[in-house]
Amino acid sequence: MYLSKVMVNWKWVENPYKLHKALWQLFPDRDGQKRDFQFRVEQYQKGIGALVLLQSEQEPINADVAMIMASKSFKPNIETGSIIRFKLRANPVKTIKDKYGRLTKKGEPKSCRVPLLKEEDQINWLQRKLEGKATLQSIQVQVEKPLYFYKESEDRRGQIKPVCFEGVLSIDNAEAFSQMLQTGIGAAKGMGCGMLSLAPAG
Repeated sequence: MYLSKVMVNWKWVENPYKLHKALWQLFPDRDGQKRDFQFRVEQYQKGIGALVLLQSEQEPINADVAMIMASKSFKPNIETGSIIRFKLRANPVKTIKDKYGRLTKKGEPKSCRVPLLKEEDQINWLQRKLEGKATLQSIQVQVEKPLYFYKESEDRRGQIKPVCFEGVLSIDNAEAFSQMLQTGIGAAKGMGCGMLSLAPAG
């Protein structure tokens, strides 16, 4: 995998879906392929752009809309029993049935995702995602500003309510945890949620 710091042009930052499209341009000639990168916005610089931490299977290359500030190949040393510090911006949600009783095109009851707003529920959500892979040893939860998005292909507007988790965990299953590290955690990965960053606990 590769870990990169990327500066995305300001014109592509305001709408999270557009920012996602900008990052795709770092991996040309991949039309129709499944996304195999994750990202997290670390800092906004008004009028300049957004500094993004990018984790990818393929090495990124510069594009007109985004410039690579630094990039390195990395393979985290994950062992069962290890104690590791982590950071995760996530979108803790639960799925409920549509309250208006609407149906999908297949005639099935529609469902929708709603944010988990209580800290206890947010931590429980993360524990469920980590089950069988890692155990939380300590955790801090920081609610962040809502992210407003517009999806042009569906002419749909909405928002997500991200949460930043930071703390310490112990690895229960190194193989399963490594797989989760590659795929990310939870929903809204296209809007900068789900990427797990690790550091030595010592």
